[in-house]
Amino acid sequence: MSSYRSFRDLDWGLLAIALTICSIGVLQIYSATHEFPVWTNAWWKQVLYILLGLVLMWFIASVDYHTLLGQIPVIYITTVVLLLVVLVSGKSIGGARRWIQLPGLLFQVSEFAKLMIILLVARFLTESRRDTLGVRELLKLGALVAVPWVLVEREPDLGTSLTYLPVLAIGVFLAGLRLRYIVIGAVLMAGVSWIAYHHLLADYRKARIETFLNPESDPRGSGYQVVQSKIAIGSGGMWGRGVTQGSQTQLRFLPVPHTDFVFATFGEEHGFVGVVVVLILYFWLLMQVVQNAQTAPDRAGMYICMGVAALLLFHLLVNVGMVVGLMPVTGIPLPLMSFGGSNMLSTFMMLGLVNNVRLRRFVN
Repeated sequence: MSSYRSFRDLDWGLLAIALTICSIGVLQIYSATHEFPVWTNAWWKQVLYILLGLVLMWFIASVDYHTLLGQIPVIYITTVVLLLVVLVSGKSIGGARRWIQLPGLLFQVSEFAKLMIILLVARFLTESRRDTLGVRELLKLGALVAVPWVLVEREPDLGTSLTYLPVLAIGVFLAGLRLRYIVIGAVLMAGVSWIAYHHLLADYRKARIETFLNPESDPRGSGYQVVQSKIAIGSGGMWGRGVTQGSQTQLRFLPVPHTDFVFATFGEEHGFVGVVVVLILYFWLLMQVVQNAQTAPDRAGMYICMGVAALLLFHLLVNVGMVVGLMPVTGIPLPLMSFGGSNMLSTFMMLGLVNNVRLRRFVN
Protein backbone atom coordinates (compact mmCIF):
# COMPACT_ATOMS: atom_id res chain seq x y z
CA MET A 1 0.00 0.00 0.00
CA SER A 2 2.79 2.46 0.89
CA SER A 3 4.57 1.95 -2.45
CA TYR A 4 1.27 2.47 -4.29
CA ARG A 5 0.62 5.64 -2.36
CA SER A 6 4.14 6.86 -3.07
CA PHE A 7 3.64 6.13 -6.77
CA ARG A 8 0.30 7.89 -6.73
CA ASP A 9 1.64 10.91 -4.84
CA LEU A 10 4.37 11.73 -7.36
CA ASP A 11 4.03 15.15 -8.95
CA TRP A 12 2.52 13.87 -12.18
CA GLY A 13 1.98 17.41 -13.42
CA LEU A 14 5.71 18.13 -13.10
CA LEU A 15 6.55 14.87 -14.87
CA ALA A 16 4.05 15.50 -17.68
CA ILE A 17 5.48 18.96 -18.36
CA ALA A 18 9.04 17.63 -18.31
CA LEU A 19 8.21 14.83 -20.75
CA THR A 20 6.38 17.25 -23.04
CA ILE A 21 9.49 19.45 -23.21
CA CYS A 22 11.62 16.34 -23.77
CA SER A 23 9.38 15.26 -26.65
CA ILE A 24 9.72 18.66 -28.28
CA GLY A 25 13.48 18.39 -27.82
CA VAL A 26 13.64 14.94 -29.43
CA LEU A 27 11.63 16.21 -32.41
CA GLN A 28 13.96 19.18 -32.78
CA ILE A 29 17.08 17.04 -32.47
CA TYR A 30 15.74 14.75 -35.20
CA SER A 31 15.00 17.74 -37.41
CA ALA A 32 18.48 19.18 -36.92
CA THR A 33 20.40 15.92 -37.44
CA HIS A 34 18.39 13.59 -39.69
CA GLU A 35 20.47 14.32 -42.80
CA PHE A 36 23.87 14.69 -41.17
CA PRO A 37 25.71 11.32 -41.04
CA VAL A 38 27.65 12.01 -37.83
CA TRP A 39 24.50 12.90 -35.87
CA THR A 40 21.73 10.77 -37.40
CA ASN A 41 21.44 8.58 -34.28
CA ALA A 42 21.32 11.52 -31.88
CA TRP A 43 17.53 11.59 -31.53
CA TRP A 44 17.13 7.96 -30.46
CA LYS A 45 20.10 8.29 -28.10
CA GLN A 46 18.21 11.18 -26.53
CA VAL A 47 15.19 8.91 -26.09
CA LEU A 48 17.39 6.38 -24.28
CA TYR A 49 18.76 9.15 -22.03
CA ILE A 50 15.20 10.19 -21.18
CA LEU A 51 14.18 6.62 -20.28
CA LEU A 52 17.30 6.18 -18.13
CA GLY A 53 16.59 9.56 -16.57
CA LEU A 54 13.12 8.40 -15.53
CA VAL A 55 14.65 5.38 -13.80
CA LEU A 56 17.16 7.57 -11.96
CA MET A 57 14.41 10.03 -11.02
CA TRP A 58 12.38 7.25 -9.39
CA PHE A 59 15.47 5.94 -7.60
CA ILE A 60 16.35 9.38 -6.21
CA ALA A 61 12.73 9.97 -5.18
CA SER A 62 12.56 6.65 -3.33
CA VAL A 63 15.51 7.37 -1.01
CA ASP A 64 14.51 9.72 1.81
CA TYR A 65 16.22 13.05 1.19
CA HIS A 66 17.19 13.22 4.87
CA THR A 67 19.26 10.08 4.26
CA LEU A 68 20.92 11.80 1.31
CA LEU A 69 21.62 14.89 3.42
CA GLY A 70 23.20 12.68 6.06
CA GLN A 71 25.62 11.33 3.45
CA ILE A 72 26.74 14.73 2.18
CA PRO A 73 30.34 14.44 3.51
CA VAL A 74 30.82 11.22 1.55
CA ILE A 75 29.05 12.60 -1.54
CA TYR A 76 31.11 15.81 -1.38
CA ILE A 77 34.47 14.05 -1.08
CA THR A 78 33.57 11.55 -3.82
CA THR A 79 32.56 14.36 -6.18
CA VAL A 80 35.76 16.33 -5.53
CA VAL A 81 37.88 13.22 -6.10
CA LEU A 82 36.09 12.48 -9.39
CA LEU A 83 36.60 16.08 -10.51
CA LEU A 84 40.32 15.71 -9.78
CA VAL A 85 40.35 12.49 -11.81
CA VAL A 86 38.78 14.39 -14.71
CA LEU A 87 41.50 17.04 -14.56
CA VAL A 88 44.28 14.45 -14.44
CA SER A 89 43.11 11.74 -16.81
CA GLY A 90 39.69 12.69 -18.21
CA LYS A 91 38.81 12.52 -21.89
CA SER A 92 39.65 15.69 -23.77
CA ILE A 93 37.40 16.95 -26.58
CA GLY A 94 37.96 20.25 -28.36
CA GLY A 95 40.65 21.32 -25.91
CA ALA A 96 38.46 20.77 -22.84
CA ARG A 97 38.99 17.90 -20.39
CA ARG A 98 35.51 17.38 -18.91
CA TRP A 99 34.55 13.73 -19.26
CA ILE A 100 35.23 10.28 -17.88
CA GLN A 101 34.91 7.63 -20.58
CA LEU A 102 32.41 4.89 -19.73
CA PRO A 103 31.18 2.09 -22.03
CA GLY A 104 28.86 3.81 -24.50
CA LEU A 105 28.72 7.03 -22.51
CA LEU A 106 30.82 10.08 -21.70
CA PHE A 107 30.24 10.82 -18.01
CA GLN A 108 30.47 14.53 -17.18
CA VAL A 109 31.07 14.73 -13.44
CA SER A 110 30.46 18.49 -13.31
CA GLU A 111 26.81 17.95 -14.30
CA PHE A 112 26.17 15.58 -11.40
CA ALA A 113 28.06 17.88 -9.04
CA LYS A 114 25.00 20.16 -9.30
CA LEU A 115 23.01 17.70 -7.19
CA MET A 116 25.77 17.63 -4.60
CA ILE A 117 25.77 21.45 -4.44
CA ILE A 118 21.98 21.50 -3.94
CA LEU A 119 22.18 18.96 -1.09
CA LEU A 120 25.25 20.63 0.43
CA VAL A 121 23.60 24.06 0.58
CA ALA A 122 20.38 22.56 1.97
CA ARG A 123 22.16 20.67 4.76
CA PHE A 124 24.49 23.53 5.72
CA LEU A 125 21.71 26.12 5.93
CA THR A 126 19.37 23.75 7.76
CA GLU A 127 21.98 23.04 10.40
CA SER A 128 22.75 26.76 10.80
CA ARG A 129 19.55 27.26 12.87
CA ARG A 130 19.84 31.05 12.89
CA ASP A 131 17.32 33.68 11.85
CA THR A 132 19.95 35.44 9.73
CA LEU A 133 23.09 34.13 8.10
CA GLY A 134 26.31 35.50 9.59
CA VAL A 135 29.56 36.29 7.80
CA ARG A 136 31.33 33.25 9.26
CA GLU A 137 28.66 30.84 8.02
CA LEU A 138 28.58 32.55 4.63
CA LEU A 139 32.36 32.24 4.25
CA LYS A 140 32.30 28.56 5.26
CA LEU A 141 29.57 27.71 2.79
CA GLY A 142 31.22 29.79 0.10
CA ALA A 143 34.52 27.94 0.61
CA LEU A 144 32.78 24.55 0.34
CA VAL A 145 31.13 25.54 -2.94
CA ALA A 146 34.35 27.16 -4.21
CA VAL A 147 36.29 23.88 -4.24
CA PRO A 148 34.19 22.11 -6.94
CA TRP A 149 33.67 25.47 -8.65
CA VAL A 150 37.41 25.96 -9.15
CA LEU A 151 37.95 22.37 -10.28
CA VAL A 152 35.20 22.62 -12.91
CA GLU A 153 36.39 26.04 -14.07
CA ARG A 154 39.86 24.59 -14.62
CA GLU A 155 38.59 21.90 -17.03
CA PRO A 156 37.85 24.54 -18.46
CA ASP A 157 34.06 24.72 -18.14
CA LEU A 158 33.15 28.16 -16.88
CA GLY A 159 29.52 27.76 -17.97
CA THR A 160 28.81 24.71 -15.80
CA SER A 161 30.74 26.14 -12.84
CA LEU A 162 28.58 29.27 -12.99
CA THR A 163 25.45 27.15 -12.56
CA TYR A 164 26.54 26.35 -8.99
CA LEU A 165 26.27 29.99 -7.95
CA PRO A 166 22.45 30.42 -8.27
CA VAL A 167 21.97 27.49 -5.87
CA LEU A 168 24.24 29.21 -3.34
CA ALA A 169 22.61 32.60 -3.95
CA ILE A 170 19.00 31.44 -3.47
CA GLY A 171 20.01 29.48 -0.39
CA VAL A 172 21.69 32.35 1.43
CA PHE A 173 18.87 34.71 0.39
CA LEU A 174 16.20 32.43 1.85
CA ALA A 175 18.35 31.88 4.95
CA GLY A 176 18.02 35.59 5.75
CA LEU A 177 21.21 37.25 4.53
CA ARG A 178 21.32 40.83 5.77
CA LEU A 179 20.96 43.62 3.22
CA ARG A 180 24.35 45.16 3.96
CA TYR A 181 26.05 41.85 3.21
CA ILE A 182 24.23 41.68 -0.13
CA VAL A 183 25.43 45.18 -1.01
CA ILE A 184 29.00 44.40 0.07
CA GLY A 185 28.92 41.15 -1.90
CA ALA A 186 27.66 42.93 -5.03
CA VAL A 187 30.46 45.51 -4.80
CA LEU A 188 33.08 42.81 -4.28
CA MET A 189 31.77 40.79 -7.23
CA ALA A 190 31.91 43.86 -9.45
CA GLY A 191 35.51 44.49 -8.41
CA VAL A 192 36.55 40.87 -8.87
CA SER A 193 34.84 40.75 -12.28
CA TRP A 194 36.76 43.83 -13.42
CA ILE A 195 40.08 42.38 -12.25
CA ALA A 196 39.31 38.98 -13.78
CA TYR A 197 38.41 40.49 -17.14
CA HIS A 198 41.53 42.65 -17.41
CA HIS A 199 44.10 40.33 -15.83
CA LEU A 200 42.85 36.72 -15.49
CA LEU A 201 40.47 35.80 -18.32
CA ALA A 202 41.84 33.82 -21.24
CA ASP A 203 41.78 35.55 -24.63
CA TYR A 204 38.99 33.32 -25.99
CA ARG A 205 36.76 34.23 -23.03
CA LYS A 206 37.42 37.92 -23.56
CA ALA A 207 36.52 37.39 -27.21
CA ARG A 208 33.17 35.89 -26.16
CA ILE A 209 32.36 38.94 -24.05
CA GLU A 210 33.41 41.33 -26.82
CA THR A 211 31.36 39.30 -29.29
CA PHE A 212 28.37 39.52 -26.99
CA LEU A 213 28.68 43.31 -26.93
CA ASN A 214 29.18 43.58 -30.71
CA PRO A 215 28.81 40.27 -32.60
CA GLU A 216 28.81 42.02 -35.99
CA SER A 217 32.41 43.15 -35.42
CA ASP A 218 33.62 39.64 -36.38
CA PRO A 219 30.69 37.90 -38.14
CA ARG A 220 32.85 35.14 -39.62
CA GLY A 221 34.93 34.55 -36.52
CA SER A 222 34.03 34.85 -32.85
CA GLY A 223 30.65 36.40 -33.66
CA TYR A 224 29.60 33.70 -36.14
CA GLN A 225 27.48 31.59 -33.76
CA VAL A 226 25.51 34.51 -32.37
CA VAL A 227 24.92 36.08 -35.79
CA GLN A 228 23.69 32.81 -37.32
CA SER A 229 21.53 32.10 -34.27
CA LYS A 230 19.82 35.48 -34.50
CA ILE A 231 19.26 34.99 -38.24
CA ALA A 232 17.71 31.58 -37.56
CA ILE A 233 15.30 32.88 -34.93
CA GLY A 234 14.40 35.93 -37.00
CA SER A 235 13.70 33.85 -40.10
CA GLY A 236 11.13 31.80 -38.17
CA GLY A 237 8.64 34.67 -38.21
CA MET A 238 5.30 34.13 -36.50
CA TRP A 239 4.62 30.46 -37.33
CA GLY A 240 8.04 29.12 -38.34
CA ARG A 241 9.29 27.38 -41.45
CA GLY A 242 8.16 23.90 -40.40
CA VAL A 243 9.92 20.76 -39.18
CA THR A 244 13.11 20.01 -41.20
CA GLN A 245 12.52 23.17 -43.25
CA GLY A 246 14.80 25.65 -41.46
CA SER A 247 17.46 26.92 -43.87
CA GLN A 248 20.01 27.95 -41.24
CA THR A 249 19.71 24.55 -39.56
CA GLN A 250 19.42 22.26 -42.56
CA LEU A 251 22.19 23.99 -44.54
CA ARG A 252 24.52 23.84 -41.50
CA PHE A 253 25.03 27.57 -41.12
CA LEU A 254 24.12 27.23 -37.44
CA PRO A 255 26.78 25.36 -35.39
CA VAL A 256 25.79 22.59 -32.94
CA PRO A 257 22.07 22.98 -33.74
CA HIS A 258 21.09 20.03 -31.53
CA THR A 259 23.01 20.97 -28.38
CA ASP A 260 23.68 24.51 -27.15
CA PHE A 261 21.69 26.18 -29.96
CA VAL A 262 18.69 23.85 -30.07
CA PHE A 263 16.43 26.76 -29.06
CA ALA A 264 17.54 28.72 -32.14
CA THR A 265 16.68 25.82 -34.44
CA PHE A 266 13.32 25.46 -32.71
CA GLY A 267 12.61 29.16 -33.15
CA GLU A 268 13.45 28.95 -36.84
CA GLU A 269 11.17 25.99 -37.51
CA HIS A 270 8.28 26.83 -35.15
CA GLY A 271 8.35 30.62 -35.02
CA PHE A 272 7.26 33.06 -32.36
CA VAL A 273 4.19 31.02 -31.42
CA GLY A 274 6.23 27.87 -30.82
CA VAL A 275 8.80 29.77 -28.75
CA VAL A 276 6.05 31.25 -26.55
CA VAL A 277 4.53 27.80 -26.00
CA VAL A 278 7.88 26.32 -24.93
CA LEU A 279 8.64 29.24 -22.60
CA ILE A 280 5.20 28.80 -21.01
CA LEU A 281 5.99 25.12 -20.45
CA TYR A 282 9.27 26.02 -18.74
CA PHE A 283 7.50 28.62 -16.60
CA TRP A 284 4.91 26.01 -15.63
CA LEU A 285 7.68 23.55 -14.79
CA LEU A 286 9.40 26.08 -12.53
CA MET A 287 6.13 26.96 -10.80
CA GLN A 288 5.53 23.26 -10.07
CA VAL A 289 8.95 23.07 -8.42
CA VAL A 290 8.29 26.22 -6.39
CA GLN A 291 4.90 24.85 -5.31
CA ASN A 292 6.65 21.75 -3.97
CA ALA A 293 9.02 24.05 -2.07
CA GLN A 294 6.01 25.77 -0.47
CA THR A 295 4.55 22.44 0.70
CA ALA A 296 7.88 20.98 1.84
CA PRO A 297 7.75 19.39 5.31
CA ASP A 298 10.87 21.21 6.57
CA ARG A 299 13.48 23.81 5.71
CA ALA A 300 15.78 21.23 4.13
CA GLY A 301 13.11 20.21 1.65
CA MET A 302 12.38 23.85 0.86
CA TYR A 303 16.07 24.57 0.21
CA ILE A 304 16.34 21.53 -2.07
CA CYS A 305 13.34 22.49 -4.21
CA MET A 306 14.33 26.14 -4.45
CA GLY A 307 17.89 25.14 -5.33
CA VAL A 308 16.55 23.05 -8.21
CA ALA A 309 14.30 25.94 -9.33
CA ALA A 310 17.17 28.45 -9.22
CA LEU A 311 19.47 26.19 -11.22
CA LEU A 312 16.89 25.41 -13.91
CA LEU A 313 15.94 29.08 -14.19
CA PHE A 314 19.61 30.05 -14.59
CA HIS A 315 20.03 27.46 -17.36
CA LEU A 316 16.93 28.74 -19.14
CA LEU A 317 17.81 32.45 -18.91
CA VAL A 318 21.43 32.01 -19.99
CA ASN A 319 20.73 29.60 -22.87
CA VAL A 320 17.79 31.54 -24.30
CA GLY A 321 19.61 34.82 -23.73
CA MET A 322 22.67 33.39 -25.48
CA VAL A 323 20.84 32.36 -28.66
CA VAL A 324 19.14 35.76 -29.03
CA GLY A 325 22.34 37.70 -28.33
CA LEU A 326 21.43 38.98 -24.86
CA MET A 327 24.00 36.82 -23.02
CA PRO A 328 27.56 35.75 -23.86
CA VAL A 329 28.04 32.31 -25.41
CA THR A 330 28.86 30.00 -22.48
CA GLY A 331 27.96 26.50 -23.61
CA ILE A 332 25.17 26.07 -21.04
CA PRO A 333 22.59 23.60 -22.44
CA LEU A 334 18.83 24.06 -22.41
CA PRO A 335 17.45 21.58 -19.84
CA LEU A 336 15.37 18.71 -21.24
CA MET A 337 15.76 19.92 -24.85
CA SER A 338 19.49 20.03 -25.65
CA PHE A 339 21.12 16.77 -26.72
CA GLY A 340 23.39 15.27 -24.06
CA GLY A 341 23.33 12.35 -21.65
CA SER A 342 24.91 13.83 -18.53
CA ASN A 343 22.75 16.96 -18.51
CA MET A 344 19.56 15.00 -19.20
CA LEU A 345 20.28 12.49 -16.44
CA SER A 346 21.25 15.14 -13.89
CA THR A 347 18.11 17.14 -14.69
CA PHE A 348 15.85 14.14 -14.11
CA MET A 349 17.72 13.38 -10.89
CA MET A 350 17.01 16.95 -9.75
CA LEU A 351 13.34 16.40 -10.55
CA GLY A 352 13.69 13.23 -8.48
CA LEU A 353 14.85 15.34 -5.53
CA VAL A 354 11.76 17.53 -5.92
CA ASN A 355 9.50 14.47 -5.94
CA ASN A 356 11.45 13.13 -2.97
CA VAL A 357 10.43 16.18 -0.97
CA ARG A 358 6.85 15.97 -2.23
CA LEU A 359 6.42 12.32 -1.23
CA ARG A 360 7.34 13.16 2.37
CA ARG A 361 5.34 16.35 2.79
CA PHE A 362 2.84 14.67 5.16
CA VAL A 363 5.48 12.86 7.27
CA ASN A 364 6.01 14.12 10.81
